[in-house]
Amino acid sequence: MTDTIFDSSGTGAKAGEGGMLFRTIGWKDAFWMASGVPALVLFSIGGIAATVGNPSWVIWMLSVTFGFIQAFTYAEIAGLFPNKSGGASVYGAAAWVRYSKIIAPLSVWCNWLAWTPVLAIGSGLAAGYILNSFFGAEAAISTWQITLVDLGFVNEGLTLRINATSIIGTVILLAVFAAQHHGISRAAKIQTFIGLAVLIPLLIVGLVPLLTGDVLNANLMPLLPSSGAWDTNGWTLFLGGLFIAAWSTYGFETAVCYTSEFRNPKTDTFRSIFFAGLVCIVIFSLVPLAFQGVLGVEGILQPGIVDGTAVAGAMAHMVGGGSAVAAIMVVMLCLALVLSIMTSMAGSSRTLYQGSVDGWLPRYLSHVNEHGAPTKAMWTDLGFNLILLMMSDYLFILAASNVCYLVFNFLNLHSGWIHRIDSGHVERPWKAPNILLWLGGILAFFNALLIGAGANVWGEGTLRTAIFAILLIVPVFAWRHWVIDKGKFPHEMLEDLTVGGVDPDHGKRRAGFLPYLTIAAGIAVVVIANQIFQLA
Repeated sequence: MTDTIFDSSGTGAKAGEGGMLFRTIGWKDAFWMASGVPALVLFSIGGIAATVGNPSWVIWMLSVTFGFIQAFTYAEIAGLFPNKSGGASVYGAAAWVRYSKIIAPLSVWCNWLAWTPVLAIGSGLAAGYILNSFFGAEAAISTWQITLVDLGFVNEGLTLRINATSIIGTVILLAVFAAQHHGISRAAKIQTFIGLAVLIPLLIVGLVPLLTGDVLNANLMPLLPSSGAWDTNGWTLFLGGLFIAAWSTYGFETAVCYTSEFRNPKTDTFRSIFFAGLVCIVIFSLVPLAFQGVLGVEGILQPGIVDGTAVAGAMAHMVGGGSAVAAIMVVMLCLALVLSIMTSMAGSSRTLYQGSVDGWLPRYLSHVNEHGAPTKAMWTDLGFNLILLMMSDYLFILAASNVCYLVFNFLNLHSGWIHRIDSGHVERPWKAPNILLWLGGILAFFNALLIGAGANVWGEGTLRTAIFAILLIVPVFAWRHWVIDKGKFPHEMLEDLTVGGVDPDHGKRRAGFLPYLTIAAGIAVVVIANQIFQLA
């Protein structure tokens, strides 16, 4: 039996076997579902500081500002599709499909590849915190492992292994899955409580050292990269820092993943991403500033800081606490990582779900259980991340997935003006000022530059691995579209091409050759940047 839940506008969202998601949340719920994003600062704060040096705190401030500017484009295109879920890549794909069948699913695929590794990286770090707290880094349980596959051909030193981290991480992932199995409304309530338990301590960590005067100017200045000069090496490191930071600081765009689950999508969509962005600006500015200002680059280079396992002790020291405070910080950091995992599973599974409904991805992913949760998409997320969890280098995984993320951002920032040209007559619940739409397009090309200049800073095989992962969408989409669907899109996707009503010219490419020229220019930027910015 299928249930139907109506929002205030009378629009129904079917739920049940093969149905749709429930309209049960408001913008505050989506805000808390995105509250795991600020915790992503913990994933790479040590790695960026150790690689770039003193300018790392500036990198975080710049990056989150870029993410906030980009969010306004995403808020506009999300408002065009009140019955869609899955985030900006899904809304942007509806713009690109008129111009290329393969570019549209590539956008959705890249978004998923970018978000889903949060599950593995977050659970792996949380497992590391737990092991360090109870046993120590040198204990036998912390160091044993069984190597399954040597992946040195992908990146030097990379292996697939089973160890205590992967086992504990698996338990954490299963717990998160169970929490989200009962639908978005219940998951949002859980996120609210965990979010408060995480954001408040993060604010304390960011504010207390500033108020007590423990943030030393000598630890922040001079703004010279670790190479010692602003030469090609220095700029390459700086752009590499901006590259990896974007994976965290842009992430609050996930707040618009739940459009089809909003009770009132016309108002909830903009509010959710705007307020999530404001919180991220505060956290991503204060925490790295305080972290580096207290510890300095030399302190950040200590064992356990770069890989994240000793961050809890460092943060306890920053607020003047002893062992008891350190234990509280460990609990807070574990909750922070669980929060980010929940945010990722909720968003990435809905990207898979909507990609399936629209005809981009395998049909089985469109299954929804009796609680309105896309469980088969969630199981797919879980299975993929159990493999990633066994990999030995989480920072490499993060870097490779970030290439996918910036490709998604490039395509979807440009989808804003494509929608304006092709569907300019359609009323928008919220319309971005023209200047912000233009800035979004400029930042799209800057993101392309970051891919070319910054990816390989984090491993020679980073860009190559990411390109291979991106191209996997070709056989996946080809099977779904030409073999299963016989070359025709589902009616849900075709209806969205009208964007706002019946339009006999819905297939007309009003933007002409501009989208193709944009893609060619983006590829050129990546190639040229990759040739210019290289570490000696």
